[in-house]
Amino acid sequence: MKFEAPTEQEIRALAEELGFHWNEEDAGAYTSLIAGMSALYAALDAAPDPLPQRAPGDRTWRHPSAEENPHNAWHVRTAVKIRDDGPLAGLRVALKDNVMLAGVPMLNGSAIFEGYVAEIDATIVTRLLEAGAEIAGKAHCEDLCASGGSHTSIGGPVHNPHRRGHSAGGSSSGSAAAVAAGDVELAIAGDQGGSIRIPSAYCGTVGMKPTWGLVPYTGIAPIEFSIDHTGPLTRDVRSNARMLEVLAGPDGIDARQSGAPAGDYVAALERGAQGLRVGVLSDAFDDDVKSAPVESRVRDAANALASLGCRVEELKLPLHRDGAPLTLPLLLEGSFFNLETREGLASPPGVYPPGFMQRVRDWRAHADRLAPGPVVFGLTGALVNRRYGRRYYAKAANWARHMQQLYDEALAGFDCLIMPTTNIVAPPLPAPDAGVLERFAASVATGRNTAVFDVTHHPALSLPCGHVDGLPVGMMLVGRHLDEATLYRIAHAFEQSCDWRELS
Repeated sequence: MKFEAPTEQEIRALAEELGFHWNEEDAGAYTSLIAGMSALYAALDAAPDPLPQRAPGDRTWRHPSAEENPHNAWHVRTAVKIRDDGPLAGLRVALKDNVMLAGVPMLNGSAIFEGYVAEIDATIVTRLLEAGAEIAGKAHCEDLCASGGSHTSIGGPVHNPHRRGHSAGGSSSGSAAAVAAGDVELAIAGDQGGSIRIPSAYCGTVGMKPTWGLVPYTGIAPIEFSIDHTGPLTRDVRSNARMLEVLAGPDGIDARQSGAPAGDYVAALERGAQGLRVGVLSDAFDDDVKSAPVESRVRDAANALASLGCRVEELKLPLHRDGAPLTLPLLLEGSFFNLETREGLASPPGVYPPGFMQRVRDWRAHADRLAPGPVVFGLTGALVNRRYGRRYYAKAANWARHMQQLYDEALAGFDCLIMPTTNIVAPPLPAPDAGVLERFAASVATGRNTAVFDVTHHPALSLPCGHVDGLPVGMMLVGRHLDEATLYRIAHAFEQSCDWRELS
C-alpha cells in the first residue's frame, strides 16, 4: 500500500466535516499546504521499516495433527531454540498466540488475523530463547483475547485436559491446556481480566499476573494499554519463579514499564512463609450453593497456611464486590479505542509492525465472524464514545485509582490477600449450536475476583488447592506492587506441604 496524494475535493470535504469553514482564498492556501505534505509520506514509503532484528533459530512451523493435539491446545508447533545452556535450558515453552514470533503465524484467536505471519519477535521471545528455552509452538487463545471461557477461538474450542468437553478457561486457554496436559513445562499467558489466572484455576496450573509493567509487552497484541499484562504459566511454583526472573525487567521500549528490575524470586522460595500475615478476603466468597465446595477448598488451604506458621485473619473489603464493575469501561472502551483508533497499538513509544496494523485496520471485513465478546465490547465502546467521548472511561480510571488505594491500605496490614480465583470449577463448554446469549455468558461468568487486579495493577497468582468433582480448584494470592517474591514464598510453602492433586 502506497500513500496517495489527496485531491483538493477530498481536503475540502474533510475540512468541512471537521468544522472548518474557509473562504475561497484560504481554502486554496490550505489545500496547497496540505497537499504539499504528501512528500513526507512518499519519503516514508521509500524507506525501510527499522523493526527489531529477530533472534536466530529455525522458524519452521506446522499445524499439528488431531492425534497430537487432543485438547486443541495448539495453533502451530515449532522447535525454535538458539542455545543449550541458560536458566531455562532443556525446558519447552508454549507462546500464547497473541505473542509475535517472527516468521510464524499469529492468529490471536480471530478471523482478523487468518494468514498473518508475525514480523518481529516479542521482547519476551528473545529473552526466553537467550535463557535456553525451546519455543515449542503457539497455543490457541480466545477471539481477540476477549473471553474467560475456551470456546471462542476461530481455531475451535480448547478442551480441559482434566475432563474433555469442559472449559480450559480463557483467554490463555491453549497455554493452560498445554501445560496441564504435559505437552510443555512452561507457557506464556496474558491477562486483562483474568486470562492468566482463570485458565490456571480451571486446569490446575500455576499462573502469575505480575505487577503491571514488570514484564514488557512489546510485540504482543494488546487490548488496552492500562490493563495489559503478560506472565508465566507453569506446572509448579519454582518453575514459575524461574521463568519470571527471565521475563521481567525493562526493555527500553514499552511505556508501561517503570524501570523495575526482575527480583530474585527463586531464592525467595527458601525463606518459607512462617510469620507472614495472610488476609482471607471474605467479600470475595459467594453465598451461592454452587460456590460452596470451591470456597471450602480455599478456606482449607488458608487453614493449611496457618499450620505452616502464617498469621491468617479474615478481612472485609465491601468494595471488592461492589466497586470492581465500575472499572469495566476501561476494558470496554479501551478495547474499542485500541481497535478503531490505534489500530492495535500501544501508546508510544513502541514497535509498530505494519502488517499487523493493517490487519487491525481491516477488521470490519471480518466483523460477522467475531465471537460475541468482541462484538459486545466493541459496539458498547463505539456507542459510548460516539455519545459521550471519553467521559466514562475517565471516570472508570478514577475509580481504578481509588480501588488501588483501598487494596494498598488493606495490604499495609497483610503480606498477601487470598480468595478463590474463580468461584466455580471448569464448566461444560457451550454446545456448538449455542446462541449468542449462552456463548457470551460463558465468556464473562468467571472474572469477578480477577478483573479488578488488572486495573489496580497488583500482582496476583493462582495456584491449585484441591479438587471438586475431579476438577481443579484455584486459590488466588494478591500482593503489594512489585512484591511477587512474597507471593511465591507463600505459594511454594503451601505447594510443598501437600499434594493438591489428592485434596478433594
